[in-house]
Amino acid sequence: MLTTLYVVRHAHSLYTPDERNRSLSEKGYQDAKLVQQLLAAEQVEVRISSPYRRAWETIAADTNLVILDERLRERQIADSPADNFEDSIHQLWMQEEFQFPGGESNETARARGVSAFQDILTSYSGKRVAIGTHGNLMTLTMGHYDTQFHYAFWKQLAMPAIWKLTFDRLQYIGAEQLRIQK
Repeated sequence: MLTTLYVVRHAHSLYTPDERNRSLSEKGYQDAKLVQQLLAAEQVEVRISSPYRRAWETIAADTNLVILDERLRERQIADSPADNFEDSIHQLWMQEEFQFPGGESNETARARGVSAFQDILTSYSGKRVAIGTHGNLMTLTMGHYDTQFHYAFWKQLAMPAIWKLTFDRLQYIGAEQLRIQK
């Protein structure tokens, strides 16, 4: 029985230090409408998202249509903002087990994401499921199944982005990128 996961990196958001309530930008809302249209055309049956607003706003106009899963939130870099985000991310990607104080290593964040994906695959077997999440966690989790998803992939990943992953029960079959028509 095939299950399809539509893994969605959220659309562009306005930066604020409040990670949970950060909303989409004007461009982000326009792109989110396109994402939602594509998910409707793909006949998505279930929407599951990070509890961060920008993620669920990207996959559904109505939060009542979305199941929130804390495991799909973005990876925690550190307990305080990094002095140099790019250098910090690079260091995390180059050392799987390294973590900054209060942050998550690649290994820890990936395990969280894979746990969420495995539960979704078990609970919604045979369904088409949209997953609203974030670039780092998306790449780490998909990288568990397929080596094409790595640091260089993450660096070029657009906002929003949609990848369609197909599974036979828990067995990964393949992935394809879905293009958002603008």
